[in-house]
Amino acid sequence: MNDSFLQPEDYLEPRCLLCDMPVGMEQVKPVPQGRIIEKLDDYMSRRDYAGAERHLKYWLEEAKAGHDRGGALMIHNELVGHYRKTGSRNGAFEHAEAALRLVDELKLQNTVTAGTTYINAATACNAFGENERALALFEQAAAAYEAVGSVAPEKLGGLYNNMGLTLTALGRYGEAYALFDKALHVMKSADHGALEQAITCLNIADAKKAELGADAAEQEIDALLDRAYDLLNTPGIPRDGYYAFVCEKCAPAFSYYGYFLAANELKKRSEAIYERA
Repeated sequence: MNDSFLQPEDYLEPRCLLCDMPVGMEQVKPVPQGRIIEKLDDYMSRRDYAGAERHLKYWLEEAKAGHDRGGALMIHNELVGHYRKTGSRNGAFEHAEAALRLVDELKLQNTVTAGTTYINAATACNAFGENERALALFEQAAAAYEAVGSVAPEKLGGLYNNMGLTLTALGRYGEAYALFDKALHVMKSADHGALEQAITCLNIADAKKAELGADAAEQEIDALLDRAYDLLNTPGIPRDGYYAFVCEKCAPAFSYYGYFLAANELKKRSEAIYERA
């Protein structure tokens, strides 16, 4: 043997005994993201939050075992939303941090995926009173979407809506209204965007009350609630699980402002859809 030449062991990485790939380059076994979301939607349509959590945690472990960091990112994002809805601050923040780390590790900063992740994390911060931190994350989301150049109206509408809520909480009403207007405009071009427009109208009503007081803003608030209810009654909107979720989300706002008949009707619609699921 000529000792002047390198031997294979000098330049080949040690191989994993399980997958016969170099250590650190293990074979990726992707999780079925579409099927995971489809099953998650089924759980949520029945408001089976415990089942949804078990489902997501199971597939998160599968993604980790299969070295599927893209799949893990998707599932962490879904868990952020799940824990936000169920009121678990620790759970939401744990998975938000994990998702943000994966965005950096996968070098996805200027992508739609990054924008969605920043929005999910920001919305969790907003839900638990971390408004300054939420605003910084929303700004990162806006930068990511701007870098992409072409983003679905649903995603832009969600960004503008949620960022507007954060600015309302911070008392920056002028900036909030500007973003709510952008949300209303962009959702006109989205499929069934009337539902998101209705939510935006209710957000504007809350901002008007916070800025001006209930009495001074009464006429504006009434007009916004009438518009929101009309949007929820837009012909052709599928009466599916998402419609039920929106009705359930909007009903308390109508009740708060004294629109009890509208609130009860939305609750009935929501319950009827959930019972059919």
